[in-house]
Amino acid sequence: MGEQLQHQIEAVAQAVRVLNHDSHSCNRVAANQWLVQFQQSDAAWEVATSILTSHHQSLDFDLHFFAAQVLKRKIQSEGHNLHIEAKEVLLNSVLLAAKIFCLGPPQLLTQICLALSALIIHAVEHKKPVEKLFYSLQNLQNQDNGDVAVLEMLTVLPEEVGNQNDDCNISSTLRCQYGQELLLHTPTVLDFLLHQSEQRIDNGVQLHLRNRKILRCLLSWVRAGCFLEIPPLSIPTHPLLNFVFNSLQVSSSFDLAIEVLVELVSRHEGLPQILLYRVQFLKEVLLLPALSRGEEIVIGGLACLMSEIGQAAPALIVEASSEALVLADALLRCSLASYILGLDVEQGNNKRHIEDLFYPIFGALLDALLLRTQVDESSFIGKNQSFEFPDGLMQFRTDLTELLVDICQLLGSATFLQKIFSGGWMAEDVPIQWKEVETKMFVLNVVAEILLQDGRQFDLSVIMRMVTVLSSKEADELDGFMCLVYRTVADVIGSYSKWISFFQTNTRSLLLFFAFGISKPMSSNSCASALRKFCEDASTLIHEPSDLEILIWIGEVIS
Repeated sequence: MGEQLQHQIEAVAQAVRVLNHDSHSCNRVAANQWLVQFQQSDAAWEVATSILTSHHQSLDFDLHFFAAQVLKRKIQSEGHNLHIEAKEVLLNSVLLAAKIFCLGPPQLLTQICLALSALIIHAVEHKKPVEKLFYSLQNLQNQDNGDVAVLEMLTVLPEEVGNQNDDCNISSTLRCQYGQELLLHTPTVLDFLLHQSEQRIDNGVQLHLRNRKILRCLLSWVRAGCFLEIPPLSIPTHPLLNFVFNSLQVSSSFDLAIEVLVELVSRHEGLPQILLYRVQFLKEVLLLPALSRGEEIVIGGLACLMSEIGQAAPALIVEASSEALVLADALLRCSLASYILGLDVEQGNNKRHIEDLFYPIFGALLDALLLRTQVDESSFIGKNQSFEFPDGLMQFRTDLTELLVDICQLLGSATFLQKIFSGGWMAEDVPIQWKEVETKMFVLNVVAEILLQDGRQFDLSVIMRMVTVLSSKEADELDGFMCLVYRTVADVIGSYSKWISFFQTNTRSLLLFFAFGISKPMSSNSCASALRKFCEDASTLIHEPSDLEILIWIGEVIS
């Protein structure tokens, strides 16, 4: 090292020391101005490189960090002006610096790798600069502790290739080209990460740090699209996916593992189906213990992941598999836990944020559940009113009861009713879609207790329109599926009999409805129960002779 270069290094070291540690602000300002001018000089290349490749013990972290930042900034701003020979020398110097500082400090190694990434991006003279870098990284990996530097380099490289904010000298077209070239090395990178994850480390702290670095690197490559480069059928059994799931169970790596999975779900169409089968594991192993201990980070992370799964593939919920119900249940537990954990009135902004996050999700979930719980009219056979629910639908409706109540409580009565009565199925100028009517009546009956407690009365004329239409049908029209509709409407009338008794001034149509329904085996019990409740709530209204005649006739039919 020449004497002049040594003086320059000492001058830079002194200025950095003053900038970071001097107690007088005027001295810090002067040092900063001097360093800014130094960065713009040609000498900064050699000085910064020498600082990073020197083993001199007197040079401290601040100076090394400053030197790495200088190199990165100069490469980004002036790298396109360097001759190919100068770039080769600089590349070897930065690789040497990465080797020297592979064991830390971590922030310094990151800055060195950022400088190296910037240099590769500016190496337009090479037809395949990324391939050249990977060759250099392979050599670095074979050296002692070189894999640490390679891991950091592989983490920042995809991020820098896709980052157009820091360096405007590289066109988006060229960055896209580099991105495609980068993905060609996906198998090599994934194999490297898998190998790293399988290495045994006895020191627990070191193991957690290493696993976080692996997850950071994997996240970077997932965002770059690495899993698009491998066969979709191999993703479910890929060992790195198991590594990510195992990392969920470790508090130090939970947050990064969640980020990796969320990115995977949002970018790969087939993955939600795969992860859906693991929701039971997430719920039992992670969510339920976190709820009992009030671990908001775990609850929030799982909620984010499961929300992404639900939003990415709503059709999976429509299929009504047991896994889909577990997902819905787990999501509800996450959202309701926010209130359990103390989101009171004083935390209104927090509560509003959670509502904004979950309302669209549960609104979409409710839409999917309403679609899936519809009954196929073809399931009802012949005029003998015999029927069979499609496979699993009866059990699905049973399982759905508690879930619908939870969704109603979460969304609130007003929002829930808005979802139920949306879609135009109530309009008088369009044919009645009885399959949709039956589903909506089923749901209204399930949540009756919640709506009655809240006093959130809906438009009862919709119910009375169904009553009028059904009671006016001929007897031979009320077979098969229409008997199920009849029964479901009768259940709703029984549940809301008190409201209907105040709303309805002409009870004749209702009594006729009950009379016809009681004569049909499928709807007989529901209509009889609804009649009893209605009579209890509306006894003072039944005074017309015609109403009494109908009641007597009904009694004769029952007897």
